[in-house]
Amino acid sequence: MGEKSHPSGKEIQHGMRAEAPGKKSWHPQAYALGAISNFMSTFLTFPIYKVVFRQQIHAVAMSEAVRQLWHEGPQYFYRGIYPPLLSKTLQGTLLFGTYDSLLSSLSPVGPHSLGHRWAAGLMSGVVEAVALSPFERVQNVLQDGRKQARFPSTFSILKEFNSYGLWGRLSLGYYRGFWPVLVRNSLGSALYFSFKDPIQEGLAEQGLPHWVPALVSGSVNGTITCLVLYPLIVLVANMQSHIGWQSMPSLWASAQDVWDTRGRKLLLIYRGGSLVILRSSVTWGLTTAIHDFLQRKSHSRKELKID
Repeated sequence: MGEKSHPSGKEIQHGMRAEAPGKKSWHPQAYALGAISNFMSTFLTFPIYKVVFRQQIHAVAMSEAVRQLWHEGPQYFYRGIYPPLLSKTLQGTLLFGTYDSLLSSLSPVGPHSLGHRWAAGLMSGVVEAVALSPFERVQNVLQDGRKQARFPSTFSILKEFNSYGLWGRLSLGYYRGFWPVLVRNSLGSALYFSFKDPIQEGLAEQGLPHWVPALVSGSVNGTITCLVLYPLIVLVANMQSHIGWQSMPSLWASAQDVWDTRGRKLLLIYRGGSLVILRSSVTWGLTTAIHDFLQRKSHSRKELKID
């Protein structure tokens, strides 16, 4: 029995879409993979995220952020994890599934140009922002230590938001800070999907084990994308930590406040960047590698059925 060569990720994607040209493709593994991998990576990296969040809000060193969490006690260490677990699971489902469906519509068979990947990534990021911004909003309030006494649980935050009028629920409650979230998510998804496959294909040509290019591509690409958009991440965290009708600063005022609080130095805005690199490397590396693995398994099963 001869040894089969492993098809590249690009060949697998083109093969899947070539099976039924002209039809709208539906690949359940893209949705399932995104959900499972994002759930696992979020749980494993949540402590890192919480330290980063404290640095973004209080502009303190890593050691001080860790000291704050330690002082609050272990019962609060995973406080606020349920909203991100749910939102990141949905994020993976929407991000990979929507991107796959949009790319199939733009380019049913392939090959997929940079423009197609950029457009599909951008639109999937918009869908993600609209669907998941409320989850991030609740999460950021829960993780702000200054809000623990007033809002001890997710229910208390939802009760506060629902006490507003309809417009208040949207603009001051669930969708506070929506515009920077929209820009961050759409650009982030467009950058990630535009360069994920080219990096992976370039590494695959070096003769590495088939799982290494996916892992490295996802890790490097996700990290670079996150660092490019890090100022927006800090702005969103600060905007969404505010709650109530009183002293709700505008987008420009919030950006100015972040800039002033960091001493008008870009380096201080990037405080916590080292942990962001670590978290992004783990999260996007695992997500991309698992997605590639499931694609290969699905492709292999289809080949066996044909044989």
